[in-house]
Amino acid sequence: MRKPAETILPIEPIIAERWSPRAYDESATVSAEQVTALLEAARWAPSFGNTQPARYLVGLRGDETYKRILATLNSGNQAWAHRAGLLLIGVMVTTNEKGEVPYAEYGLGLASQNLVLQAVSSGLIAHQMAGFSADAVRESFALPADAVPKVAIAVGSPADAAVLGDERSVQRELAPRRRIPLSEFAYAGTWGEAAL
Repeated sequence: MRKPAETILPIEPIIAERWSPRAYDESATVSAEQVTALLEAARWAPSFGNTQPARYLVGLRGDETYKRILATLNSGNQAWAHRAGLLLIGVMVTTNEKGEVPYAEYGLGLASQNLVLQAVSSGLIAHQMAGFSADAVRESFALPADAVPKVAIAVGSPADAAVLGDERSVQRELAPRRRIPLSEFAYAGTWGEAAL
């Protein structure tokens, strides 16, 4: 299902088409080539001083990593994410040989956005989640102290919203996308004074 952004002027299609669906086709797979492209897109994201703080735990449906990532998700996310072909955990590395990595969270965010946009470009869908247990990830994957799990990401192929089952979830999937207006988003001169 497509829900392109309704914009004042046209924007790049992969940005307009990006949203966070929960209806995944549980029979579809994500190929090794697609996974590699997603990770390459993330790897080439900008970062402060080229510190490259982003790392990913990568699980394909059916493998042990996938099962362990799925187990760290909260029950609400497990209810739909088990249908995704690929589950990832985005981790930020907070130190390197020079000490603390500045803006590590921002770097992971940029890398994850690249990954998600590459998914859209590849005809896939992606949903980023905060609803997971960072402690469970640390324990399950033996993360070092300077590796901080910040986001879970489901990637796969779209399905009809009906796979979500309950009416509330289906309606949430079908609801129009919303954003605040540009007049409340970009300011000039004084805070609150619309730039456009």
